[in-house]
Amino acid sequence: MHSQRVVITGMGAVSPFGCGVEKLWEGLVEGRSGITRIEELDSVIGLRPRVGGKVRDFNTKAIPRKYRRTMSDLSIFASLAALEAISQAGIKDELLKDVRTGLSVGSTIGSTRALESFFASYLEEHSIETIRSTEFFKIMNHTCAANMAQFLGISGRVMALSAACSTGCQCIGLAAEAIASGKQDIMICGGSDELHPLTVGTFDILEAASISGDDNPAEASRPFDSARDGIVCSEGAGILILESYDSARKRGANILAEVSGFASTSDCSNMASPSEEAIGRCMTAAMTECGISPSDIEYVNAHATGTLQGDASEAKAIAKAVGSDVPVSSLKGHMGHTMAASGGLETVATVMMINENTVIPTANLTDPSPQCSCVKNILQLESRPITYALKNNFALGGINTSLVLRRNND
Repeated sequence: MHSQRVVITGMGAVSPFGCGVEKLWEGLVEGRSGITRIEELDSVIGLRPRVGGKVRDFNTKAIPRKYRRTMSDLSIFASLAALEAISQAGIKDELLKDVRTGLSVGSTIGSTRALESFFASYLEEHSIETIRSTEFFKIMNHTCAANMAQFLGISGRVMALSAACSTGCQCIGLAAEAIASGKQDIMICGGSDELHPLTVGTFDILEAASISGDDNPAEASRPFDSARDGIVCSEGAGILILESYDSARKRGANILAEVSGFASTSDCSNMASPSEEAIGRCMTAAMTECGISPSDIEYVNAHATGTLQGDASEAKAIAKAVGSDVPVSSLKGHMGHTMAASGGLETVATVMMINENTVIPTANLTDPSPQCSCVKNILQLESRPITYALKNNFALGGINTSLVLRRNND
């Protein structure tokens, strides 16, 4: 149980639907897809996937060149999302730079594109003479957090996590713990990632990437569906402002929702294949932390990436943990798997669902797989109140994370 209540007062998003929470929400409500054919993938020998989710038309000049020169796309995405979240939360510059305001943001790795550029120069001539000094700041593993801290003027604690697809969710949970324990009053948190052929190639090598969508990219990502054939990689950033309840009330901030519970557990049974039992333990631990029962959960935002085993394991775990009558959906059918950004973007969307009394269905789910039919899959837009929502994200290496989000009833 948190010693101090932790609330959400601001949100920002950069997604394949565009820049801003409004564009993200509109895309989801309208059932649109952010997945398109990506020509860059065509030139990679042996790579089978041809589609993904790209961020288009983002305004890099919103970030002064002084800071932008050490940023790759993933740091730019996160910074733009942070500016939106900070504006919504009404955080003034003095408070932003106060030592009681911190940052918890991560990416899967540093910029793959910058890493490619570095080694393209190094391996061709076996020389470092043409490599710019700013490249290292794009490559380092904590590039996103470090660049954001410099740009925003953060002087509180900075946590730079890297837990693959669980990164964003884990960053939110640990930020909540920092506030709950009294270490910080405000935390800027979430995740960001940029799309690169090597990202897609990693999942293709693991036989976990979707190789469909050539004719219709919008239908490539099919969580829980009988025709699902793997992950469709994407990019973006989701950033939230977490704050102690007392701080938010003192400032007169609009409270969007509350982070009531968080759990992060390790599944040591397999490096790549998720365990139903381990997933269930993580969800149960998150509910136990905030003192609620499974019957209190009214919606589950699933991690469900479209892989055969992962979706089936999560569906069975959800059915055991909260029952088979709780509405469940995944947002990866709409915008693909945004990797480290998925926890942030999907949490933003879940908070929107809570506030709009709307459940977004799983896109492209037309024939639920028998292995995934043990839960109440949402197939169309539904209007329903949500008090407690459970948010899942799981990662290669067995890093499981779950959040419990509560409607603000104060």
